[in-house]
Amino acid sequence: MKASRFLAVIGVLLLAVGFMVLNQSRALAQDAPEDPPFLAEFYDAWASSAHADATAEAFVHWDSEGAIPESCAKCHSTPGYQDFLGADGTEFGVVDAPAALGTTVTCDACHNSVTMTLDSVVFPSGAEVTGAGDAARCMQCHQGRASTVSVNAKLTDLGLAEDMDTVNPELGFINIHYYAAAATLYGSVAQGGYQYEGQVYMMQNHHVEEADTCIECHNPHTLEINLTLCQDCHEDAETVEDLQFIRMNGSLNDYDGDEDINEGIAEEIQGLQELLYEAIQAYATEIAGVGIVYDSHSHPYFFNDTNGNGEADEDEVNGDNKYVSFTGNLLTAAYNYQVSLKDPGAFAHNPLYTIQILFDSITALNGQISDPVDMEFAQRSDPGHFDVTAEAFRHWDAEGEVPATCARCHSATGLPEWIHNGSNVANPIANSLMCTTCHDSLSEFTVMTLDEVTFPSGARLSFGEGEEANLCLACHQGRESTVSVNRVISTAGVGDDEVSERLTFRNVHYFAAGASLFGGEAQGAYQYEGKEYNGRNFHGGDEDAPQVCSDCHDVHEFSIQVNVCEDCHDVEEQEDVLFIRATEDVELVDYDGDGDAEEPIRDEIMALEDALLVALQSYATDTVGTSIAYDSHSHPYFFIDTNGNGVADPEEVNGDNRYATWTPNLLRAAYNYQYVQKDPGAFAHNPDYILQVLYDSIEAVGGDVSSYTRPPYVAPAE
Repeated sequence: MKASRFLAVIGVLLLAVGFMVLNQSRALAQDAPEDPPFLAEFYDAWASSAHADATAEAFVHWDSEGAIPESCAKCHSTPGYQDFLGADGTEFGVVDAPAALGTTVTCDACHNSVTMTLDSVVFPSGAEVTGAGDAARCMQCHQGRASTVSVNAKLTDLGLAEDMDTVNPELGFINIHYYAAAATLYGSVAQGGYQYEGQVYMMQNHHVEEADTCIECHNPHTLEINLTLCQDCHEDAETVEDLQFIRMNGSLNDYDGDEDINEGIAEEIQGLQELLYEAIQAYATEIAGVGIVYDSHSHPYFFNDTNGNGEADEDEVNGDNKYVSFTGNLLTAAYNYQVSLKDPGAFAHNPLYTIQILFDSITALNGQISDPVDMEFAQRSDPGHFDVTAEAFRHWDAEGEVPATCARCHSATGLPEWIHNGSNVANPIANSLMCTTCHDSLSEFTVMTLDEVTFPSGARLSFGEGEEANLCLACHQGRESTVSVNRVISTAGVGDDEVSERLTFRNVHYFAAGASLFGGEAQGAYQYEGKEYNGRNFHGGDEDAPQVCSDCHDVHEFSIQVNVCEDCHDVEEQEDVLFIRATEDVELVDYDGDGDAEEPIRDEIMALEDALLVALQSYATDTVGTSIAYDSHSHPYFFIDTNGNGVADPEEVNGDNRYATWTPNLLRAAYNYQYVQKDPGAFAHNPDYILQVLYDSIEAVGGDVSSYTRPPYVAPAE
């Protein structure tokens, strides 16, 4: 049910609170009087739901105790939930007293004066999520009862945080509790799973608009999944059971390493669960010294494997045989195993977060056991545009938003915003791109189209009117060009070999493949005055050859479509593409002068790259007087070579040691060196253009080009 409909009936429902209170006892819940006509639809739906099951363990567990304790009453009784909300006049966020037996989760638990304005939820980790709307009512209970924070607190209290492989009998199992769907949904924000230090985890899983909250995907009264909503995108999902077999194009990695990427994402999770249980048992036997078994239906779930058969036998599953030989590593892994099992909908709520905590748990245990679980082909994140661990998307986590200057390409919502408005404002931080980043219809999966794209040089270029691959050019174009480099040099107003404090390094940015492909038309690399540069590279020699981004790349995996390359080249795997050298109908040229005209074109380019770096360093030392070193992974990339060894040593790679004595000649050549480094596919995108700019850059800073051959300029076809 949509939130708007949900709110529309609140007023009516509140009129019926008196009626519903009469039904709080189990006897009345099972034998209710005739419903008021205006409540019949909702009451009947609720009465058949798990929230109304007066016989369920969730509501009868405390019958012998005479009351439901404060620690449990919030979610296992209506008066306890009202007490937590402060709807009974007590403090909000605290359960002040045990709750009486005999209630379920009735209408007035969720429909009262407090829940009408409830919009936030605080998770066990202490993290608060605001703006949750009506779903905040669900998340107060469906959040679990433990987190990374509570697990770490226990480890610290027992002095195990720095000694994760020592058994401590005081370290008992910590249970996330049941159906912690909200903790799964919010991923690393809620920290419901145990998150290993130094790892990056999926944040909130944003599904798609209109199917992104508890009450959009589940009927809030029956609790059933809104299958018809799922079918808008997942046409093969004829039953609820079919949902576990869904596999989207953004999740084409082999997470469990079984070499099957056609199985459902739920099956990938199941595969990792099996691998983790294998690792848990191996670690328990070898490191903790006591075998362990698991039973999902019996508290405290983990027991001593007294007969060593690896199975939880009936005589082993009892409280007197509970497992008490936990180490820190064993506990965190067991905790994550339980987290994944106690949310049976994890594959929909946040599959990648679940995959990541399972993967990391296996890795942690594998590091200690003598016969590690085989993870050779397993993966912990999505590929390419969907890699939630990538710096390209997670750089702004601490800032809380992606600035307007970066939002177009580094947020999930920035590209459509730019297409529709022609500009960006700051956008929310994103795990990665989403389906809606590029698709304007999630039923037909049609792609947003652009007729042409403006490059940083000002050039307006296109693969053709309405061509889908133009969308790729919107981001894969770089952020600088010949024009912008010339602009900053002009502002400095100095000679080619004169240092100016007004000159700073200009970074083209990453993966400017579109600029490379269009070559001299885009002017993405620095093009020297008086030189001629090749324009767009047309692959192959005929119209059937691959010519646009999506012809060569799988746009979801971001991988090269080797099967396309096979038509002309002797390749079988991704890596084989690196060794291509076109030979048919082409006169082979030894561009780098090493005497080998048949080596891969990539090797020819790399030789000139190396030569350019040497020439840059010689120029910086001899002409500028300050030696220079380069580190491709650390902004601003060029640093002062303080010890003169030609290498960017760790102590040199920091912002305080950035290279700042630029001349126009040094800046131009360094820009081109970085340009080629940041397009690792330049050898395929436009090799002749790249060789031209490398040759000219070496020459400009005084490098010896006498043994090199500059590719000739080829005028564009009429």
